[in-house]
Amino acid sequence: MDYTVRIGPYQLANKVICAPMAGVTDHTFRELCRRFGAALAVSEMLSSNPLVWQSEKSQNRMGHRQESGIRSVQIAGSDPAQMAAAAQYNVEIGADIIDINMGCPAKKVNKKLAGSALLQYPELVEQIIQAVVKAVTVPVTLKIRTGWDPDNRNGVQIARIAEDNGIQALAVHGRTKACMYKGEAEYDTIKAIKQAVTLPVIANGDITTPEKAQYVLDYTGADAIMIGRAAQGRPWIFREVAHYLATGEKLAAPAIAEVQQIMLEHVQGLHQLYGVHLGPRIARKHVGWYLAEHDAQGVFRSEFNAIEQAERQFEALNDYFHKLAAT
Repeated sequence: MDYTVRIGPYQLANKVICAPMAGVTDHTFRELCRRFGAALAVSEMLSSNPLVWQSEKSQNRMGHRQESGIRSVQIAGSDPAQMAAAAQYNVEIGADIIDINMGCPAKKVNKKLAGSALLQYPELVEQIIQAVVKAVTVPVTLKIRTGWDPDNRNGVQIARIAEDNGIQALAVHGRTKACMYKGEAEYDTIKAIKQAVTLPVIANGDITTPEKAQYVLDYTGADAIMIGRAAQGRPWIFREVAHYLATGEKLAAPAIAEVQQIMLEHVQGLHQLYGVHLGPRIARKHVGWYLAEHDAQGVFRSEFNAIEQAERQFEALNDYFHKLAAT
């Protein structure tokens, strides 16, 4: 039986989802990922603290209505009432799905007891889920890790709490909070979670190729997979994975001319989203990811990172690809 995931009223087009990544999955990046076949692209996390909602950074992250496709917005925090209010606010400004972040391992998030730090406190997890689910009429989803540390993998317990309290889909990264992004993701806990609950389970962690995506789906029994870091500088991975899962065939890698076109469009989108000062700075990390294999020594990257002007970035990139095509 090969069905795609349903989240509330939303039927996903395939089994491939773009993970929320702070500082990466902004509006520009999500649109690209969706165009290349991501059935869902979850927003980078928004703080539940209303004091920061008017900041430029939050405002940039909150334009949900301009979005194509299903708008899934991730919120982070540890106070149930604040999380409920943040959920309501984001629904009012266009969110179709609210995703609760209990997976982020970053220190600055965890020291506020948000993200994966919450996995230590199942009672608080339950209070937050109940508050958010009750606050909105749209589906609520949850993203977690397998537990707090390798000795405390309580993912199954958290998954049962999620299911009992109205969560409509659960994404699980195959590492604990303590693992950060080190070592290899493990899928046994995700498999155990899938067997313990009936809600859709989305497997996440180290899914870097179409074959790995198929393996993880088969091994865990998960309903879908979520790709994060492997999409940095490679938004077409969603097209490759979706095609492989549907047909068993591998697509050819994009030609260098297509990579150039995608990257220039991405950079232009970042300039528009963030403005002429911040846009070129944010573009630098993305360009580094796109060119990681072509510019292995980082020679062009260090030149590019010194450029402050938006127009000059385009000139430098076009020159670079012109030389690359010539070789």
